[in-house]
Amino acid sequence: MIAVHPEGKIMVRRCLVTLRPFRLFVLGIGFFSLCFLMASLGGQLSARRPGDSPFTIRTEVPGALEARGALRRMSELLELVARRVDALARPENGSERHRGQPAPDGWPPGAGLMERIQAIAQNVSDIAVKVDQILRHSLILHSKVSEGRRDQCEAPSDPQFPDCSGKVEWMRARWTSDPCYAFFGVDGTECSFLIYLSEVEWFCPPLPWRNRTAPPTAPQPLPKAQAVFRSNLSHLLELMGSGKESLIFMKKRTRRLADQWALAAQRLARKLGGAQRDQKQILVHIGFLTEESGDVFSPRVLKGGPLGEMVQWADILAALYVLGHGLRVTVSLKELQSTLGVPPGRGSCPLTLPLPFDLIYTDYHGLQQMKQHMGLSFREYRCRLRVIDTFGTEPAYNHEEYATLHGYRTTWGYWNLRPQQFMTLFPHTPDNSFMGFVSEELNQTEKQRVKAGKAHNMAVVYGKEASIWKLQGKEKVLSILSAHMEVHGTVFYESQRPPEVPAFVKNHGLLPQPEFQQLLRKAKLFIGFGFPYEGPAPLEAIANGCVFLQSRFSPPHSSLNHEFFRGKPTSREVFSQHPYAERFIGRPHVWTVDYNNSAEFEAAVKAIMRTQVEPYLPYEYTCEGMLERIHAYIQHQDFCAAPAPAPPGAGAPKSPFVLAPNATHLEWARNASLAPGAWPPAHSLRAWLAAAGRACTDACLDRGLVCEPSFFPFLNSQDAFQKLQVPCDSTEWEMNHLYPAFAQPGRECLLQKEPLLFSCAGASAKLRRLCPCRDFRRGQVALCRACL
Repeated sequence: MIAVHPEGKIMVRRCLVTLRPFRLFVLGIGFFSLCFLMASLGGQLSARRPGDSPFTIRTEVPGALEARGALRRMSELLELVARRVDALARPENGSERHRGQPAPDGWPPGAGLMERIQAIAQNVSDIAVKVDQILRHSLILHSKVSEGRRDQCEAPSDPQFPDCSGKVEWMRARWTSDPCYAFFGVDGTECSFLIYLSEVEWFCPPLPWRNRTAPPTAPQPLPKAQAVFRSNLSHLLELMGSGKESLIFMKKRTRRLADQWALAAQRLARKLGGAQRDQKQILVHIGFLTEESGDVFSPRVLKGGPLGEMVQWADILAALYVLGHGLRVTVSLKELQSTLGVPPGRGSCPLTLPLPFDLIYTDYHGLQQMKQHMGLSFREYRCRLRVIDTFGTEPAYNHEEYATLHGYRTTWGYWNLRPQQFMTLFPHTPDNSFMGFVSEELNQTEKQRVKAGKAHNMAVVYGKEASIWKLQGKEKVLSILSAHMEVHGTVFYESQRPPEVPAFVKNHGLLPQPEFQQLLRKAKLFIGFGFPYEGPAPLEAIANGCVFLQSRFSPPHSSLNHEFFRGKPTSREVFSQHPYAERFIGRPHVWTVDYNNSAEFEAAVKAIMRTQVEPYLPYEYTCEGMLERIHAYIQHQDFCAAPAPAPPGAGAPKSPFVLAPNATHLEWARNASLAPGAWPPAHSLRAWLAAAGRACTDACLDRGLVCEPSFFPFLNSQDAFQKLQVPCDSTEWEMNHLYPAFAQPGRECLLQKEPLLFSCAGASAKLRRLCPCRDFRRGQVALCRACL
């Protein structure tokens, strides 16, 4: 029997005490290893969860069952080690009275302390081997998954997406150029580029490994709300906002005309007979009032600046509101961005949500702002735009490629919109839509009162800015006028009389609109000095019983010879200060004479003094006329439909026309079916071959009709020329704003290749243009007789 030295017992007890931190150490290693393994394999052992990153790849790793089994065995080993160390570390293990007791389960019978420690060490070594095997297996799996990711995130070569690889290259180099890319999840990786280009934009195909669950079946759309005429404009005044002189002016005008708008709504409602009208959601963004565009009009409201744009915008807002549509009005860039859902950044990315507006009314300034901040969404939604364009945009200036190649590129234009999306102050060109404005209408009692109160020798000069009086040659005109009539002016001045205004002129200064109206009701003559062009004041004067006298321009003013028109997207020639008044109203209300001919001018003044006229306002400039016109546009104009095709080749469908009995023009055949969706109705079409050098606008007016550009696609075929008995030795398809046309020297029939270039404007001495004309309602030139 071996004797045990007392000091040996002490050493054993100290070893047992030392084993308590050793137990903690072993447990710590085991717990840390388990956490490390779970973190390493967790992403591969579980499916993607709702909280994962949008770029997480959902993958089920092969061999996951084996990995889970190894983790389970490792957990069992750690639990066994913990139990054994715990049993070993009990104080009574070193007591003499327990020597005879059996060893714990799994220990060799009679094993000594060192043997037990060696067994624990062996178990830990086995665990380390298992951990190393699991880690190696995990690395192999991770390598395979990473390789799969790299394969899936390469730019695909798909002929249906030819721009994909180029866009990916651009994103690699420029994705940090705009914060909006990061807003949509782009982080510089190939996967994020492809996800953005396939799911936010549309340049790349969808990635097959993306977890793109099928969207739930969309519910049936609810019936659209019906538009109901409104007569109370108080809510509209709130929508217009405040704080700018321009808005104050517009709100005052709206209040003044509120009763006329309400009466017009009642009349139009009776005319429509209760027809159902879908309510449209409409955004009105007045770009020229934003600080970013300079807001050049607000400071000039109180200084006699031109107010035509603000008059028109006030009336557009009132008409849309009275018709019963939903309105949102913005006059700042910040409001516009918030309303559209523009992502943060510099405007390179599409909108975050679908556009909630059916229509957007804006101007050229607003158009530029929208393009800058809507990204690719601008191209998607531009068919909903209606651009308020004072002087008009002709197709040759609107088509960017054509304008650049043929010298029609100007400060404005080149937007590639449908030309009728541009809406003008007056019916300058039928290529655009005539929006117009409203003049105050007198009732019968007021007309009689005005007629009785006229001063037959009183003239008011058209022009509130002193610069208008500086125009050359006006001294002689004013001298002749003052010899026969008392001359009044409404010229702005701050501290003293403007030096440009002669002493014999009674200048009232800048008058508020009601006082200006009262002045016109007393005057006999309203005289223009040639500028401003085509403003609302002459119509207001005629509506208040004045005769409008204006100068004839020879040669006509245009962008070729007059600074004012330079840079504007039109080649229109202006033969007088107010062509609409000259052409559509005329004598006795409008006189156009040569101011350089003193005898002609003086004779006109004397004749006007003897002429009796009634206050007159064309129907299209009344509240009812404007409501009727805008209602027709909203109901029938759809620019989101694809433009009518103009396919090259001889296989175009035959036109449904017949030669008129007098053999001068084409008419829609009575037995031909009407073109579906055509507006104006196709049966109102009449087609003439214009004389060489004549524009279609003039050729139609010569016959008491107007040119209708939406009818051009029906005529754009060789069959139309044949029915007009025009011999075509050859037929060519080209991009040209003068086509379709017939070239006489070569007997060529020239057809239009680009639908956006169909144009009523323009002429060539070498061509006879094929012109679509239609009838129109007297006092409502925008609508045909069968249109409403």
